Amino acid sequence: MVSDRILGGVEAPAETLCIGETMLLFVPASGESLAEASQVSAHIGGAESNMAAGLAQLGARAEWFSRLGADPHAERILRTLQGRGVETPMVVTDPTRPTGLYFKDHSSGVNRVYYYRAGSAASALGPGDLAGLRLRERRLVHVSGITAALSASCDALLQSVIVERAASEPTVSFDVNYRPALWSVEAAGPRLLELARAADIVIVGRDEAETLWGTTDAASVRALFPDAAELVVKDAEFGATHFGAAGATFVPALRVDVVESVGAGDAFAAGYLAAWLNGDDTATALRLGHVMAGYTLGAVSDIAVLPPRSTLRELAGSTDAEWAGLTLPASTSSASDTPDSPTEKEATHGA
Repeated sequence: MVSDRILGGVEAPAETLCIGETMLLFVPASGESLAEASQVSAHIGGAESNMAAGLAQLGARAEWFSRLGADPHAERILRTLQGRGVETPMVVTDPTRPTGLYFKDHSSGVNRVYYYRAGSAASALGPGDLAGLRLRERRLVHVSGITAALSASCDALLQSVIVERAASEPTVSFDVNYRPALWSVEAAGPRLLELARAADIVIVGRDEAETLWGTTDAASVRALFPDAAELVVKDAEFGATHFGAAGATFVPALRVDVVESVGAGDAFAAGYLAAWLNGDDTATALRLGHVMAGYTLGAVSDIAVLPPRSTLRELAGSTDAEWAGLTLPASTSSASDTPDSPTEKEATHGA
């Protein structure tokens, strides 16, 4: 039997393509502030590659595409993603621009992120990079609003992927992912609204929707996107609401001890979209999103150690009564940028 990865003698591309910047992340190893720490640990972080890693963890074929510098940071990013099952055949190495960096700082009880990504290799992404990515052979292309803020050429890339795409091109999922450190509400609000309205699947936090567009609840967000085939509104510790052809579906979030909240939205989106790719019902998709986010909320870095996918899917298949009393079991894996086995890959999350 011919493998479904081989069509006409040519390997079919991954069903999902995630496009966006990934950077090297530095975190004080001891939990101290950056001003006091004598050591930092290095990880990787990027919303779209986090998505690809989460999808791979859950058994989907996922490819990540971007530009990286010709530096050791790029080597680490590629090694880490490939180790987690993410395909990276088309990533471009740019010898004239560096790989972006960012730092997490915990000081006086407040978590802050400091970006050093201006002029990065990924900021040179543009519509010309889409050639050769075989978009029409994908089931899903995933992008986020972060990319629109990086440069004019990055914004033009999203215009091509979301707004100006041909009818024959795949489903596009768009995570709004507003980052106030990158652009103002005045600049971001109208542009992110335009991009989201052109996408097929829209994922947005209730709080960021309120910041960007003045909405007050999930229903008012839906009113902004009446034509979106699928809209998911995340409401932090309360839960998430899905709007689609069958109406609204709400699933409450899990109760978890939060160690670090940055990036949990990426893990949620990976869980939700993995279930969408698998043809699961809406409630299961939302629960899988919450499970992925729950494990990430318990991680210090942007990399959360996850249990085997069978455990993740079993948790997502809980009944309503089981879900109401669910506590996430601890993972038995040790924290590392590279997983020990294909069944215990890590999902990253973040910038």
